[in-house]
Amino acid sequence: MKAYIQLTLAQLRLFGRNRQVLFWTLLFPVFFMVMLGSFMGKNGGVSLSGIVIDEDRTTASAELMHTLMSQDHLIDFESADNRTDALKALKEGDVQIVAIIRHGYDASLQQHIGPGKGSASSEAAAMVEAHYDETNMTMSQLALTLLSEEVDAVSKKLANYKPVVAVEAFAVESLHLEYIDFLVPGILAMMIMSNNLNGVAGQIASWRERGILRRMQSTTLRSGTFIAAQITARLVMNSLQALIVLVIGSLFFGTQVNGSWLLLFLFVVLGTLTFMSIGFIIAGLAKTPESAGPIAGFISFPMLFVGGVFFPIKNMPEIVQVIVKLLPIAHLSTALRQVMNVGAGIGDLWNEALLLSVWMVAAFLISTFTFKWE
Repeated sequence: MKAYIQLTLAQLRLFGRNRQVLFWTLLFPVFFMVMLGSFMGKNGGVSLSGIVIDEDRTTASAELMHTLMSQDHLIDFESADNRTDALKALKEGDVQIVAIIRHGYDASLQQHIGPGKGSASSEAAAMVEAHYDETNMTMSQLALTLLSEEVDAVSKKLANYKPVVAVEAFAVESLHLEYIDFLVPGILAMMIMSNNLNGVAGQIASWRERGILRRMQSTTLRSGTFIAAQITARLVMNSLQALIVLVIGSLFFGTQVNGSWLLLFLFVVLGTLTFMSIGFIIAGLAKTPESAGPIAGFISFPMLFVGGVFFPIKNMPEIVQVIVKLLPIAHLSTALRQVMNVGAGIGDLWNEALLLSVWMVAAFLISTFTFKWE
């Protein structure tokens, strides 16, 4: 027990004395989170902009223009006078739609719904031109749909249309999540993977080359005590890391942990053990510390971009999702995100816990065959 405590404290002192380790394991991920969160943290919705031109310049066209421009929560319309300049802005991608109230709009309305007219004609009374960018159909179709709904509402109001079928709406409170809420758990998963997979591989390979492991083997120190001390020291580092990231995320961006802190710590432990085991495999396969780094990077770097750290897995092609969902980083980031954002319990995350446990056991068994003291 005394040897275990001494080894754990010695490993923590090594972390503390190495300023590069402190920077890359603590400060750099925090800097990365603040940088991405500042630029992208509030991008939680879709922003649509448009231009509306009143060529008719009548009271009726002014009312329609006012109605469109007042719906800035749907499309942020700006008024303009020049059709050519408006269409140029559309072609350059500055706006998603251009609405033009044609000359003769009011006269057409009066023919259909003027005095003595009982109801509107079956055909449209007046047309509003809608120009959109066909190269960006997703945003353009959304803008066109919203514009059509607003114009249709104005048309029904002018024609004294009374609906015979109504919709009874019931509001449901949902989570208001932004990119920073997605990012912070991903940063935690990234740090756990990097510190343990890359860190263990490089450190053990270096100690083997310098003969430190050989000298430890020649003492009465048991391998189990050595590994337990390594695990404990890295758990302390990972827990400290996670706490710093969560505090900064809360102070700067208002993120919070909606679920159990104990469950969050459980997945930090599972992630640490899993990636440490993989790190021991790499340390056993690498002949030198110089080769350990590239091997670890070859494994960890792709997982940063396909493991749900920065981008949602559901947005990837289906054939890629099948492969990605087998990776430990994908389940670790998903579990951390579900606990923090949704408040999920262990009953909701048993699949993630099971897969991480399988990876941990399998990697540990393989590492027992590949690990070398010399």
